[in-house]
Amino acid sequence: MVYKLTVFEKNGKKLLDEAFEAHNDEEAKERGQQLLHQHAYEGYTYRCTSPLGKLVLFHV
Repeated sequence: MVYKLTVFEKNGKKLLDEAFEAHNDEEAKERGQQLLHQHAYEGYTYRCTSPLGKLVLFHV
């Protein structure tokens, strides 16, 4: 399944908009956290959604 991770600045500008594959929501959550850490975006607003629109990760 293809999940999507999006990171935003406070003004709404997208910093990252990346799709990645994972077998399930738990794997997607781990992969999303890895990507956030890799790009040093843990402190920004972000969301990771499943193909069905479910929020897997979210931070404001």
